[in-house]
Amino acid sequence: MKIIFENGKVFEGHQFGSEKEAVLEVVFNTSVVGYQEILSDPSYYSQAVCMTYPLIGNYGVTDSDYESCKMFAGALMVGQICEHPSHYGVTQTLQSAMEFYGVPGISGLDTRMVTRMLRNEGSMRALITNEPVTVGKALEKIINTPVVNDHVSNVSCKKIWRSKSAKSKSLVALVDCGVKYGILRALNNFGCDVVIFPYDTSSEEILSFSPSGVVFSNGPGDPKDCVKTIETIKNIQGKVPILGICLGHQLIALANGANTYKMKFGHRGGNHPVKNLKNGKIEITSQNHSYSVDSLTDSNIKITHINLLDGSPEGLEIVKDRVFSVQYHPENSPGPWDSLYIFEEFISVIS
Repeated sequence: MKIIFENGKVFEGHQFGSEKEAVLEVVFNTSVVGYQEILSDPSYYSQAVCMTYPLIGNYGVTDSDYESCKMFAGALMVGQICEHPSHYGVTQTLQSAMEFYGVPGISGLDTRMVTRMLRNEGSMRALITNEPVTVGKALEKIINTPVVNDHVSNVSCKKIWRSKSAKSKSLVALVDCGVKYGILRALNNFGCDVVIFPYDTSSEEILSFSPSGVVFSNGPGDPKDCVKTIETIKNIQGKVPILGICLGHQLIALANGANTYKMKFGHRGGNHPVKNLKNGKIEITSQNHSYSVDSLTDSNIKITHINLLDGSPEGLEIVKDRVFSVQYHPENSPGPWDSLYIFEEFISVIS
C-alpha cells in the first residue's frame, strides 16, 4: 500500500483495515493514546490522520470508548500497528474495527518524516491506494477528486434526541455540528439533561424547548459553510447563555463579526498549552481543529484564553450576552482533565 501526496512525494507501507482507495486531506496528531477516540471523532471526517506516536493498537478497541456512533476518520497512518493487543476490556483489534467501518490504514511509515513535511508545507491531500499507480496518475486522481465541502451536514444528527442525566437539575440544548459523546457525558455528569438538535435547526424550534442554555458543539470543516448555524446563534444570543466548543467557538466568532482562516497544519493532540488570561494559569489541552479565529473587532468580545505555541485565541467571552467559548476540547476524550471547569462555569451561569 502507498500514499501519494499532492506535492508528488510517495510513502510506501503495509495495508491494514479496509482496502478501499481514498483521496483525503492528511493531518497529524501528537497524542500518545486515544486512537479509538480520534478515529470516532466526527471532526476528523474526510481526513487521514497520521499518528506521531510510533506504536498504535496495543490496547485494542473497547465498545465504551467510541466518541460517536462509528469511525468517521477517513484513514489512519501509523509507524507500527500492534496485531495482538493487551487490555482487560478489549472487544476488537484496531484492524478488525477499521475494516468493519471501512477505514483504510497504512503502517510501516516514517511518520516523523510525514509530520515534518506537513509542518513545513502544510496539510495537503493525498491518494491512499493498494493499486499499482504512477505518481502522474495519482496526482491526476487527486486533482479530479472534488474537495468535500459542508462537512457538518454529513456528521450531524438527522433528528432531535435526548441524553438524560441521573441527577437532573437543568435542561440544556445542544446543536450537533459533530458532537463527541464526551461532551454529552460531561454535561450529564454536571446534572444537565441534554436535548440534541441537528445543526440546521432554527432558533425558534430550539427555544421552544425552554432550555436553560445552549451549547454549540465541535465539528469538521470550514465554519463559514455553516450559514444556518451562524444565523441560529445570532437569533439566540442574548436570550439564553451560550457555550461554544471548538467549531462552536469559531461559529460564535463569525456570528459576532469576526473572521476565521485555515491554519497551515492546525492543532491536533493532547498536550497543547493554553493560558487562561483570567487567572494566569496554564492548561494542558486536547485539540483538533484546522481553522482559527481572527479580526476580533467587536469591543464586546474579550479574549479569555490564548495558545502558547502560536498566540491564537483559544477562548472568547461576551459578558453582556452570557456567551463564552473555547477552541480546545474541555471534555478531553482523549486528553488531560485540566479544563473540565468550563462545564462548571457554564452550569453556574445557567443556574
